[in-house]
Amino acid sequence: MGPKVRRGPWAATWAPRGAAIAAGLAAAFAQPPFGFLPGLLGYAVMLWLCDRADPERPWRSAFFRGWLAGAAYFSVSTWWIGEAFFVDAANQGWMAPFAVASMAGGLALFWGAAAILYRTLAPRGALRLLVFAGALAGCEWLRGHVLTGFPWDLPGETWRAGSAPSQFACVVGAYGLTWITLAIAAAPGLGLRSRDAQVALGLAAAALAGLCGFGVWRLAGAKTHPAANAPVIRVVQPDTPELAQYDAAAFANVLKRNLDLTRQPAARLPSVIVWSEAGLPAALQDYLAPGTWTLAQIEAALQPGQTLITGGYRVQPAALGEYAPDGMVYHNSLVALSRTATGLTITGLYDKHRLVPFGEYLPFDRELAPLGVKQLVHLGEGFTPGPPPRPISPPGVPTVQPLICYESLFPGFTHEAAVRAGVRPGWIINVSDDAWFGVTSGPWQHLNLASYRAIEEGLPMVRATPTGISAVVDAYGRTLPGKRLGQGAYGVIDAALPPPLSVTTFEVCGGMLFAAMVLISLASTLPFWHDRVTGRQR
Repeated sequence: MGPKVRRGPWAATWAPRGAAIAAGLAAAFAQPPFGFLPGLLGYAVMLWLCDRADPERPWRSAFFRGWLAGAAYFSVSTWWIGEAFFVDAANQGWMAPFAVASMAGGLALFWGAAAILYRTLAPRGALRLLVFAGALAGCEWLRGHVLTGFPWDLPGETWRAGSAPSQFACVVGAYGLTWITLAIAAAPGLGLRSRDAQVALGLAAAALAGLCGFGVWRLAGAKTHPAANAPVIRVVQPDTPELAQYDAAAFANVLKRNLDLTRQPAARLPSVIVWSEAGLPAALQDYLAPGTWTLAQIEAALQPGQTLITGGYRVQPAALGEYAPDGMVYHNSLVALSRTATGLTITGLYDKHRLVPFGEYLPFDRELAPLGVKQLVHLGEGFTPGPPPRPISPPGVPTVQPLICYESLFPGFTHEAAVRAGVRPGWIINVSDDAWFGVTSGPWQHLNLASYRAIEEGLPMVRATPTGISAVVDAYGRTLPGKRLGQGAYGVIDAALPPPLSVTTFEVCGGMLFAAMVLISLASTLPFWHDRVTGRQR
């Protein structure tokens, strides 16, 4: 045998840090559109690193390792936000690297907190696997709720939407699937030396088989054929990239491209035409005002009985006591316009309820606005959230729940709106403006994440964006064959609305099953407390 190699201080310090970064990168590349599923073992490496945190500074060491893994993960998952700053490169391009670094570093704080929580409470033996799953899944839940939340690329959404493992979201939702995914993926981090670890690894393998088996069974009985009288939905994708400023010519071009696609002939007349979140880059009340040339052209492009659903923004005077520095409030909205024999009628209006922090509104606006933060992030006056969401009911189609862009990330959003309204919608419509993010992984990720809402609710989804990716998704989260327009495509999707499924377990139970999983994780810490009481060393 050769001489024993001693690790110097540099290796002892930097090897774990490099491993943490590699773990985060691996987990990120497991997510769609990359789909490198062996990367899920990054969670096993993270558990292993937290178990071996510096005994002299266990909390600090565990936090830093968890934070490094999270920073690497979110650098890959959210790098595309930098593209938005290059729309107006002359004024905002310099902010791109700072925005990406701030986003990744800020979201990584949740992973650092999970690592501290795990390192503090994990008992001896294989039960610590459940503590790890509960700590990280719980902190991911917090990430989805703090400051309206940003639940982008939850570990449970690593499985491609529509695949067999993704189907269990109809039972436990994306947060519950996150707990299960972490418990399975992190199991190899326990090692193989102890019998408990070997049993845990075997149970994780069985759980993975069960996850896949449930999905195969569910998809084998999939309801795929729309009803004979199902309405035809047309999704319009005009391929209009985001511009820093819109003059009259640019505005007219956007309108023309939307209207040209709206008028395209079809084998069967579409009941609903769907434009994107940024259907037209102007205030709704301006271009829909009576007597305007824009209203006249939209009216001429539609046939009696058709409904146009489009996104846009609207402005209205602030209510008494409502905070509005310029006396006006701005809503990111969706409107349904139905063509009758006499003209256009507004038959549905929805104001976006969940807004993007620092993108659509400034948290703590009253306190931060005087400091010039709005000018720094080029936010303008920002948007005001609409009332708690409810479905809308345009004529000729089933009741529909709108999700504007970012709202499609939130599990349970549609069901909560249905409970509030006392009616379950027949489908979901997701309008978005992913043109901000260019030809990056962001729009592909957004499609995958939004499709999980279809699985959870058992409802089909229609998704419209100006530059892609637009798609029609069935109630199992699968994009219908031939019903997707990729990035940079110009065209329409015509599809009969897929059928909804019966009420899912997730709709009935909501977050209760995920709460039960977190309680199981908390119960798994009991040996830790026993050690504390008896004075046993961990």
